[in-house]
Amino acid sequence: MATRQTEQHRINDRIRAREVRLIGPDGDQLGIKALPDALRMSKSLDLDLVEVAPMANPPVCRIMDYGKFRYEEAQKAKESRKKQINVTVKEVKFRPKIGRGDFSTKVRKLNEFIREGHKVKVTLQFRGREMAHPELGTKILDDVLNVVGDIVKVETQARLEGRNMSMVLAPDRKAIDAEAKAAEENEENEETAPETVSDGANET
Repeated sequence: MATRQTEQHRINDRIRAREVRLIGPDGDQLGIKALPDALRMSKSLDLDLVEVAPMANPPVCRIMDYGKFRYEEAQKAKESRKKQINVTVKEVKFRPKIGRGDFSTKVRKLNEFIREGHKVKVTLQFRGREMAHPELGTKILDDVLNVVGDIVKVETQARLEGRNMSMVLAPDRKAIDAEAKAAEENEENEETAPETVSDGANET
């Protein structure tokens, strides 16, 4: 049971009303009760009396486990904040004749941006005579998609603008979460797998 007042709600002996409209722990409407009676009911169930609608006449109170309620509300707020994270568009630039080492480094950075929840603009920069071979840029973009895999969705298809060819990728949250879950389950299976002990050579 909660024992002290919080900013969000008045609880238990902090409630000031003489009578309250009472809701039971299962959501049942129990009618208007004198405050002492409502407090006795909550204490008999080893729960808290929480004022959930102080402006009503009479105030509405509910019998509940206030500690559990606060925890669930905090979790909901945390999830809500996650959804409100500002999504920015990052940019990763490639050259048509990029080396494999540089390619891997840039794709690794792109991967990080995607897993952090950002969109990524993938840009191919052409110079001079490279403009005569746009298929080189298309191949690089295809290679990027093949390496990154299913954790992205193509939000804007590749297009040529001036000397640049670009596409925009967005995170596929379901695929990322599924991948993380599969990795976690695989790790748990490895930890719980019995060790195989091989027999030693027979002594002579």
